[in-house]
Amino acid sequence: MRHRQSRRRLRYKPAHSRALQRNLVTSLLLYESVRTTKKRAEVIRPLVDRIITTAKTKTPHVAIRSINAFVTHKNACRKTMEVLKQRYATRTSGFTRMVPLGSRFGDGAEVVTLQLIDAQGVEKAPIKGDKDAGKASASKKTKKVSTVSA
Repeated sequence: MRHRQSRRRLRYKPAHSRALQRNLVTSLLLYESVRTTKKRAEVIRPLVDRIITTAKTKTPHVAIRSINAFVTHKNACRKTMEVLKQRYATRTSGFTRMVPLGSRFGDGAEVVTLQLIDAQGVEKAPIKGDKDAGKASASKKTKKVSTVSA
């Protein structure tokens, strides 16, 4: 029976799962966008929220120590403390967005892009029903000109 089994967890051995989570969170903090499966994104989403909240609420030396205990790259901690802390100063939670991309060809797993909200280098996905999205794609189309050689 699966009563009260509501934890978000990956079905790997504990050490492998922990390493995968740490690497995904580090990549998300460094590059602000990561393409992964939906289940993995659901698992690391609260971890990213917790790290950014730690950077915002705790004193700097305590926050740095607790962030470095989880992330695997020192620049991820540095970026969290210098860039992300100021970017999300007014936001209380919800620092990430999941954009569905469809199914993976090989195994049919649902793939999403997990990205930080208000990221600078990340392209936003078009919203259904948005009138400007159609105009942008129509303007990119080019006319094919055929040349006839005799």
